This record gives sequence, structure tokens and C-alpha cells, in this order.
Amino acid sequence: MLSEDVNRYVEHHRALGFKYRIQDRLLRNFAAFAEAQGDEAVRTQRALDWAGQAPSPQQRRNRLLTVRRFARAMQAEDARYQVPPTNAFGRVAFKRRTPHIYTAKEIMALLKAASRLTPEGSIRPATYTTLFALLAATGLRSSEALALTLEDVTDDGLLIRETKFRKSRLVPLHETVQRRLDEYLIRRTQVGTSSPAVFVSQQGTALSYSTVVTVFLSLIRAIGLRAGPGQPGPCLHDLRHTFAVRSLEQCGTDPDNVKRHMLALSTYLGHAHVSDTYWYLQATPKLMTQIAEAGENLHQGPQL
Repeated sequence: MLSEDVNRYVEHHRALGFKYRIQDRLLRNFAAFAEAQGDEAVRTQRALDWAGQAPSPQQRRNRLLTVRRFARAMQAEDARYQVPPTNAFGRVAFKRRTPHIYTAKEIMALLKAASRLTPEGSIRPATYTTLFALLAATGLRSSEALALTLEDVTDDGLLIRETKFRKSRLVPLHETVQRRLDEYLIRRTQVGTSSPAVFVSQQGTALSYSTVVTVFLSLIRAIGLRAGPGQPGPCLHDLRHTFAVRSLEQCGTDPDNVKRHMLALSTYLGHAHVSDTYWYLQATPKLMTQIAEAGENLHQGPQL
């Protein structure tokens, strides 16, 4: 069966160290679609029909390439597998989405909206307020925050275990962040759950990423930062971009200070290379002013 081949393919890649979460979901979705039509192997037209259901050109291409890689691997042992063409949906030029750099006022509005979530008196408002505040204050990946367990909260900070790039790191917390997190953990004890997850739902289960994104988007729309479904606007990951940019703004114009900060920031964010951290930077009025001042100082030379 096609689904059995998908299982073997995914397990093989995970054994090699790949997480393969998105690919797993896409391939299982395709297998269900193809098997409903009686297919036992990848057929080109079926792959095109399935990939064509995606809402955007980038998603259609990603779907097709995922199935194509799978088909190429399986064709070595089963000649029935057909390999779809690479550019059936054309080439899609990658364009970086400009991140939204939140102001302090916008973050406060988000947290206030989260604190008003229902049911009133449940753990839900406290969970989302604390989660979004932690993301804004630390620049953690949302997946890292959602994967936190009670054992990961230490006196020295948060232990982030083998996430992206298979690296673990310790993330120190400002005393104000630590205090708010401790207050949430005390509130959490009233839920009566056996889940080790730090952030739990009102039912006591660990939060899922899809649920968190849904809640986040509803709040962002409620405070007027984003239009209706399908419209562009601020996203959850922009909190990580904001943390990187705002922290850099504190460096001033001293080049040596900036260099030291970038190395520290790269380590704090869990990047394998400092160049990965550059991806998170975005021009702001304050940064541009500092750059202009640094350029002026360089032009004028040392003051005697």
C-alpha cells in the first residue's frame, strides 16, 4: 500500500536525524487522496491533481516537490512509481516576507486582549498571556516555548532541549520575566493535570501549535493589527524578529559593542551561525539613526 511506503520513507529519514514533520503530514495527506482513487503507487496526474488543490503557487510547488522526492526514492524498488515533473506549476521566486516589528504599545495591547480570553476565571487567559509575553521577552521559537516542560524551568533560566539544528541551550530570564512565569506556574497547579507541559489548555492538555496560531490571529485582528482571514499582517513569529531588532537597538553606535552583541544574540536565539541571526534584523527608525551616526563618526575620524 502507498501509505505503508510513506511510513517506511518517513521512518528512514527520521532515523537519519531529520524531524520530517511537515513532509510527513503532506505525504500522508497525499497517500490518503491517492488511495481513495485506488492507487498503490505515485501516479503523475494524481500528484498534480493533489498538489493543485493548495491555495498558493508556493504551496502547490512545495506539495509537488515533496511527492516527487518520495516517488524518486521509491521508484528504485518499485517501477510502478511515476516521478512528476519538477516545474509543472512553474518556478516560484522566493520573496522574503517583511516582518512586522511590534511596538511596546502593540505588545501590551496583545497581552491585554489575551488576558480577556474566555472562559473567565479559567487557566486559558493566563496561559496565553504568559506564552505571548515569554515569546516577546525572550525571542524563543514558538515551538520551543510549547515544548517546555516543568523540568525545563530552572533557577538559571529555561532549558531548551535539542530543537532546530539539534542544539540545546540555556536561556537566562530577566527577573521580571522569571517572576511572571513563576506566578503562572502557581496558577497552573490549580488545573489538576498530569501533563508535564508548561503551557496547558483549560482541559490540562499541552497546547498545540495550530491552536495557538488560531488564538493569536483572533487577538491580533481584535486589536486592529490584521484584517480578515487570508489577508497579510503580523504573525506569531514576528515576535522573535522584534526581540532581535529591539535588543540590537540597545547597542548604540560602538562597532565593538555591536559585534559582541551579535555573537551573544546568535547564541541566545539558538542559531548555528551568526549569519542566521542577520535574517531576523529589520530596519527601524532607531537603527537607521544609529547607523547614520556611526557612519558620521567614521567619516569624521577620532576626536582629539
